[in-house]
Parts: sequence; C-alpha cells; structure tokens
Amino acid sequence: EVKLVESGGGLVQAGGSLRLSCVTSGFTFGDHGIAWFRQAPGKEREGVAYIDLSDGTKFYADSVKGRFTVSSDGAKNTVYLEMASLKREDTADYECAAVLLAVGVDRWDNTDEYDYWGQGTQVTVST
Repeated sequence: EVKLVESGGGLVQAGGSLRLSCVTSGFTFGDHGIAWFRQAPGKEREGVAYIDLSDGTKFYADSVKGRFTVSSDGAKNTVYLEMASLKREDTADYECAAVLLAVGVDRWDNTDEYDYWGQGTQVTVST
C-alpha cells in the first residue's frame, strides 16, 4: 500500500521559515516523481514544487522560486520542502503527491498526473 504522510506545518510569522516533510512508503523510492501542492481557502490547488527522484530534476512555481527548495533523502524515503521568506499568501494546506512515471516541465503541476496523495499539513503565515 502506497502511503504519503506530511508533517511540519504550523503557524509562522511573515519572513520566517518552515520545513515540511513527506514520508513515503509502499513503493521504490527513487523511481518516481514527488510534488508539493497547496490549496488556500476559496482557491484552486496549485503546484508548488516537484522533484524527479530518479535524476533530481526540480521544478518550481514562479511564486516560490528563490524562496522554496525541494529535496529528498533516499535513506529516509522522505521528500522535504524548505520554505523561507514566508509571506501571508503562502498560507494554505500543503500536500505531497506521487506520480509513478516522472513528468516533465509542462505537466508537473497538473493534479491529474498524480497517483497518490497525502493528507496535507496546514501552514499559516501571520503578519
């Protein structure tokens, strides 16, 4: 059974940092793509960052480039999202998702591509 479990969310002041974790199980870590998505109340889910675990290729939404970093640790079967210089507009529920066949730059932020989803972790940025 494939499982994705997020953690690390919380309340942080604007300008602060958080690190989210996505612990995976049930598939061979390193063969797939993992993305972080977020959804704020009243807004559509949007792709934030993506990492191809087979070759390390990464993609980011323009809104987070230079502030967020996606990485992985194969020994822990975990993908991280390091978030810095947080803004109020980063407030959202953050989910990780896995795709069994890695996707390219034109599809990574399409939710239809993903086979498995975590339950989400809430990030709230206060001003």
